[in-house]
Amino acid sequence: MKIKLLFSAFLISLATIISCKKESTTTKNNNPVIPKVKKAPVLTTSAITSIIDTTAVSGGSISDSGSSAIIERGICWNTTGHPTIFDKRTQSGTGMGNFTITMTNLISLKTYYVRAYAGNSDTVGYGNEVSFTTLVVDIDGNIYHAVTIGTQTWLVENLKTSRYNDGGTITTDLDSISWGNTFFGAYAYYNNDPSTNATYGKLYNWDAVYTGKLAPKGWHVPSFDEMTTLTDYLGGNFGSGGAMKETGTLHWQTPNTGATNVSGFTALPGGERDLDGSYSGFGTNNYYWTTRGLPGAGWALSLDYSTANTSLNYYYDNYGFSIRCLKN
Repeated sequence: MKIKLLFSAFLISLATIISCKKESTTTKNNNPVIPKVKKAPVLTTSAITSIIDTTAVSGGSISDSGSSAIIERGICWNTTGHPTIFDKRTQSGTGMGNFTITMTNLISLKTYYVRAYAGNSDTVGYGNEVSFTTLVVDIDGNIYHAVTIGTQTWLVENLKTSRYNDGGTITTDLDSISWGNTFFGAYAYYNNDPSTNATYGKLYNWDAVYTGKLAPKGWHVPSFDEMTTLTDYLGGNFGSGGAMKETGTLHWQTPNTGATNVSGFTALPGGERDLDGSYSGFGTNNYYWTTRGLPGAGWALSLDYSTANTSLNYYYDNYGFSIRCLKN
């Protein structure tokens, strides 16, 4: 009986101690202490703008700082989705309102996921997720898109650069006689009209191809074998032209036979500059140089508005043809 009484007294004492400790942690000066609620900032992520190959611009807008003042804000990004501050991030000061940030050191043709973030002294809040894919840019700043066809990745636009990728200038503005007699790299606009460049790109002679310096960094003018890989993947010479040509007659003349553009290559009829310096084939033909050849002549792929077929043929180096680049 004595032991039971002693144990009961111990439990009463323990309960009293626990009660006192609980009271001391939930009251202050006899007033209840209300635990602080950690509230994250509220914000949105800005749309992506100024996208090129290695940079893009985003930002955010903070509408509510949450449970305390904003002590850091910025954007974070990755290539897998749902980025956090533990991924790549760039800061942009403190406080409420709007902010803009340029992301740098990106890789061309990569898809990135971005969220704006803002942190107060308690927690971090994130904006909505947005995504974008970087583009390809040549040394002149011309922007290109790309498409994957089989195992290859091709630019969707014809080459437009006026300079080699090492900064060297490509000769241009040659009259008909000079064009036919030159032995160095040169380009021309179809019919000497610069307005054709935006849609059709430039016409280069094969000596410009032979330098090996035409394509944007990370890209190259395709070899004969690589061009054959493309046409073989699209069904061979009989039909591959249709799979490569832009559909309709906005650019190609009627009938644009067999054009489906199922490949996404989107070939356009940029025509050619001939050996005598004259121009022909605009709206009806297109030729793409390859790197196969020797000084004096090279091989090119031809497409025509009247057939779905393609052919690879040997041409003198003073022809002016289009160029479509292939990813390294």
